[in-house]
Amino acid sequence: MPRMLDLRHVKSLAVRDLIELANLDDFDRVTEQVDRVAGCTRPVNLVGHTTTLDAATRTVLRSYSTADEPTGRLLTTCGNRRASRCPSCSRVYAADTYHLIKAGLSGGKTVPETVRTHPRVFATLTAPSFGPVHNIRANKPRCACGTQHDKDAPELGTPLRPSSYDYTGAVLWNAHAGALWARTTTYIRRALAAYLNMTQKALNAALRISFAKVAEYQQRGLVHFHAVIRLDGPEGSTEPPPPWATIDALKAAIENATVTNAADETANKDTRARLTVASDHTGDREIRWGDRLDVREITALGDGELTDKAVAGYVAKYATKSAEDSGTVDRSLICAPCGGRGYRGPDGLPDLCADCDGTGQAEPLPNLRVQRHVRQMIRTAWALGHLPEFADLKLWKWAHMLGFRGHFSTKSRRYSTTLGALRDVRKAWRTAQAHTEAGQDQPEGSTTLLTESSWAYLTSGYRPGEELLAAQTRHDIHQARQAADRTKTEGELWQ
Repeated sequence: MPRMLDLRHVKSLAVRDLIELANLDDFDRVTEQVDRVAGCTRPVNLVGHTTTLDAATRTVLRSYSTADEPTGRLLTTCGNRRASRCPSCSRVYAADTYHLIKAGLSGGKTVPETVRTHPRVFATLTAPSFGPVHNIRANKPRCACGTQHDKDAPELGTPLRPSSYDYTGAVLWNAHAGALWARTTTYIRRALAAYLNMTQKALNAALRISFAKVAEYQQRGLVHFHAVIRLDGPEGSTEPPPPWATIDALKAAIENATVTNAADETANKDTRARLTVASDHTGDREIRWGDRLDVREITALGDGELTDKAVAGYVAKYATKSAEDSGTVDRSLICAPCGGRGYRGPDGLPDLCADCDGTGQAEPLPNLRVQRHVRQMIRTAWALGHLPEFADLKLWKWAHMLGFRGHFSTKSRRYSTTLGALRDVRKAWRTAQAHTEAGQDQPEGSTTLLTESSWAYLTSGYRPGEELLAAQTRHDIHQARQAADRTKTEGELWQ
């Protein structure tokens, strides 16, 4: 039993709690839990138990219960991919994404190394223009407003003429960008078959198109996609595509499926991906890609070229970004008590929510500390979400995301391994390491194991004293990373 302490003279709640933790019977276990979640910003607190048995003999091989923990619960990582929310977990997500992408380019993780001989490209697809914005162009010294902007200028990406900017079109484009990408993957196959003068059935029998993509917000608040697109044999990465499936054919197919060219509007109408959004309030809209398309070949080796490693690094970096990188807020704007409806109780009853005064907003939109351009996109998304024809989009739910409601990272089934498989391998390694550290023998391979578990969510976050420990852990990790970077830089200078 911990001894009773009189800590009334300690004014800091965090320091007081840390002293209490330090006087527990097993303070080392407290610090070990914080270290194991690597200073996660908001860890999940669980209570429960798990028992591993021999299925044949019902012999208990291992058991664990949070009742034996000094604090009575187990800390687990939040797993948030966004660097703005949890730098620690986002680094793990970025590392997993890096290995997933690189495996589909260089092999490994069940993918053969011969995959690097397949035609591969790195494509960037952007949104169309909804009005001129402040920008920096490489071929022009000044913006259209007459100013030469700095790269960190806050007005970059905002409209030159806000009153004429098509905010409705911008939000609807974000809302349908995921569906447009899904259709594009189909139309690339269609365009490739047309380019090769063969039927789609014959093409599907001869090869497969694999891809992995990640979404990123531009400064103007619109998403664009970075995609690795690869040609395989009909069974996927384990066999090469036919010799006539060249990198030039793949590039041409991507361009024909995405870019609108006024000169051949009729010629490529059947192979270009687009969506039509019908609305009595906003008029019919065509959702299509912008004219700025960048498609570059990925090389297995090369000095200063777009290599496997470079592409995997690019995608991993983009994977941890989110909407807040465009200046918006990183939280939902829906009033939690009423679920954004503005009222409580059954539908149709005028029982206004007292928490939001019937607005359905967690905080008034005029009070958001964002640029006027971002606030207008949020306001537009909120308004469109309450129109009957857009009710299924639930744009009020995604207003803080400026209307985008798709997945930030997706891949085709046979591109490479999965994030889940990578996490399972890491979990198995950590479990084996924990057993070794505890001096427990591993069961023989022929033994059938049975696991009985019961877990419940308790809360999220740290105790005040644990937060101090987590801050120290984050500092130590940051210092170690800086030291590793300095060592790497010094090594490169000596080469």
